[in-house]
Amino acid sequence: MAKWNWAEQRRKAAFLALQDGTVLRGYSVGAPRDTFGEVVFNTGMAGYQEILSDPSYSGQFVTMTCPEIGNTGMNAADMESRQLFANGFIMHESNPTSNWRADGSLADYLKRWDIPALAGADTRALTTKLRTDGTQRGFLCVTGAVSEAEAVKRAKDWCGLDGQDYASKVSCTAPYRWDPKGDLTASWGIAETLPPTDLKIVAYDFGIKWNILRSLRRHGMDVTVVPARTSAKDVLALKPDGVFLSNGPADPAAVTYAIDNARALMGKVPVMGICLGHQLLGLACGGRTYRLKFGHHGCNHPVKNLRTGSVEITSQNHNFSVDKDSLDPAKVEITHVNLNDGTIEGLEHKQVPMFCVQYHPESSPGPHDPFYLFARFRELIGKA
Repeated sequence: MAKWNWAEQRRKAAFLALQDGTVLRGYSVGAPRDTFGEVVFNTGMAGYQEILSDPSYSGQFVTMTCPEIGNTGMNAADMESRQLFANGFIMHESNPTSNWRADGSLADYLKRWDIPALAGADTRALTTKLRTDGTQRGFLCVTGAVSEAEAVKRAKDWCGLDGQDYASKVSCTAPYRWDPKGDLTASWGIAETLPPTDLKIVAYDFGIKWNILRSLRRHGMDVTVVPARTSAKDVLALKPDGVFLSNGPADPAAVTYAIDNARALMGKVPVMGICLGHQLLGLACGGRTYRLKFGHHGCNHPVKNLRTGSVEITSQNHNFSVDKDSLDPAKVEITHVNLNDGTIEGLEHKQVPMFCVQYHPESSPGPHDPFYLFARFRELIGKA
């Protein structure tokens, strides 16, 4: 949608309906398709392309709290996966592209990947509502084919993400080796000398981000990515030096096969997990997970390393957390906590080589605060 299309912007024919009856109007800038989604907000000032292409946002409508979106456009080099995965996108002001690196506009990419989007919305009011009342189920209507009353009803009736396994929906369908030539790991066309690979890693794809794979490769790891439902037996048959459990969408407790596989792998091979992988390992250790009121979505969350006392600025995207009271302190140590709400951000097993973090060290918001975690994975493998 061109910025100067004032008639469409004034008309605000598109709208977002929430399960509690709230309706926010705007205009469509994405695909002409109505759909459901869980409405969350992201506090990042930038990075909307990385957000939209993060498979962890599958099933969600992402509301950007930054009011000006779209200026930097989109480009293939900044994708975090093979496509855009968010169910929908909500912003205050949709701006035209002004960036030499862009190969398309935000609207172009949204339409290409069939993602509906709402601009001109009161994102400040929506964010306040989500913080006060919690995450909402929503229905985004951009076609005009559904009334407000019917949209609210559809939002109420939608099953939402609780109890839903989305990991198998976004995962790859067959194993593959990540970037054997090193071309995809090099930074944005800049010449980069990668270290030789001396460790063989198997990474579970529950919605893995490419920058995680780049980070593992930069630490000398040759990574084979496997689908979410790959059995622990088949993974061990590949004789890996370590196993990585990736980020991913929706409810960790619903991904029962992954919990079983994580439990079977621990003690057999060193294991690292990020985000959903962290939650799955917490469950595999006998813990429980619970839904946060409005989740953690942004690139400015402070996390304290309890061992060093240092504070890391982190990128996060999750709606569930591991319950600290459900863990056996004789088996599992809490290594990191969120300074905003005290939730668990890191765990390490005391008896077998396993550690995991809730946040995303590969996103580099600090920009390098948590990058040491990939080197720690190498150290863990070396000690096993």
